[in-house]
Amino acid sequence: MRRPGKTRAIPFRMYVILLALLVLAACSKTQDQPDQAGTRQMKKDFAKKELNVAVFEGGQSKDYWIAVIQKFENDYPGIKVNLISSPKIMEILKPQIVTGNPPDFIYVPQSESTQTIKAMMEDKLLLDLTEVFEDQALDEDIPLKSKLIDGILEYAKPMGDGKMYYAPLHTSSLGLIYNKNLFEEKGWKVPETWDEFMELGEIAKEDGRSLFTYQGIYAGYNESVFWPAVASQGGMEAIRKTEHYEPGAFKTEAVRRTMELYEEIARKGYLMPGTVALNHIQAQADFLQGKALFIPCGTWIENEMKDSPRENGFEFGFLPPPVFEKGDKPYVTIFFDSMYIPAKAKNIELAKEFLKYQYKEDVARLNAEKTKNIVALKNGAEIAKPYISSVFYDSMKIMEHGVIPIIHQWRMTPRTTMNINDDLWDTIGHIMDGTATVEQWQEKLEKTSAALRELSS
Repeated sequence: MRRPGKTRAIPFRMYVILLALLVLAACSKTQDQPDQAGTRQMKKDFAKKELNVAVFEGGQSKDYWIAVIQKFENDYPGIKVNLISSPKIMEILKPQIVTGNPPDFIYVPQSESTQTIKAMMEDKLLLDLTEVFEDQALDEDIPLKSKLIDGILEYAKPMGDGKMYYAPLHTSSLGLIYNKNLFEEKGWKVPETWDEFMELGEIAKEDGRSLFTYQGIYAGYNESVFWPAVASQGGMEAIRKTEHYEPGAFKTEAVRRTMELYEEIARKGYLMPGTVALNHIQAQADFLQGKALFIPCGTWIENEMKDSPRENGFEFGFLPPPVFEKGDKPYVTIFFDSMYIPAKAKNIELAKEFLKYQYKEDVARLNAEKTKNIVALKNGAEIAKPYISSVFYDSMKIMEHGVIPIIHQWRMTPRTTMNINDDLWDTIGHIMDGTATVEQWQEKLEKTSAALRELSS
């Protein structure tokens, strides 16, 4: 028994063994050092490596990339990041891509006008990012994919081959924008079903307003409403059938009932007069002045129209599209811009690390501060809350309350001049002015769908 106040000498051989064990423990801790959250940080050695980053420059995005590159270089001593940014970045990169000399990392909206990203996917020139998202996150001991909004990575596989080519960065919701303050002042109930929505049509008329307007000559804004309505009625199976050009996909009850919403708005005189001929700025300006209760849009409308006159006390509100029956699952259209790694990049491993770095919480906070955007993390809205508007915050928080995010993605086909989006959205104007019927709309889409199906076979 050891007595208090007395020590026992350690034999020299035992001292050597203990010292060796301590050294091993110290080495182990250096290589696998727990951070304050108790998770592992296992940085790879990228010293003396260079990373070439090319990004779309829009709004405040350049400020963010300059800041995050500086932070990345500080966190990974010995590396150098070269940045090229431009509003026309893909036009600049196209010759490099064609000659097999792409940058290591690309950030650009999927809607970029040159279609270069789409061509790179078709030509297998983008890296499959599946392993990146299966790998451990940089700031938590979980797979990186577990940090992102549930389901969003399913939309990062556009080729139908199960491979992930997109890495979602910023995300946002599209829905129905309304004047929150007006509804509160009037005591009007925000509609949960399409019947309740239509009931507001007569109430709006009595108040000297229209129920609905949209960005007439850019009718594609109606994706904010159309696909969530189809999904709430027919589930994701109804969506999948349209995406894959299946026979009869546009004659399902879900699609028919959604199309009939537009027909009812037109028949009952609930559309703001002149809507069909307006561009997005004109329609949004009329909406802000109280001429219509609802307009389909994303929350970017707040910044886009910041200098436009509006009704006294106007306050932006966001409504996910109503459902047909109470108890139906609500859906909301979301979109995201993306990061890519070219398959022929010279520094693929460093590019992967830089991509994963974008999903660290402190980096997502820096992103929100510089860009006023939300990174596609489960807690992205909370991280960004101090830097974004309340309507933007609300539009993303709805997904924590049972609203299911959806992105409609047409199955990719060989290059063609056919555009099914034109047939889908442009016909809305003809429905609204009474020169087309729902049945004609369906037949037109079935015909184009059959042609694209045959092209893909």
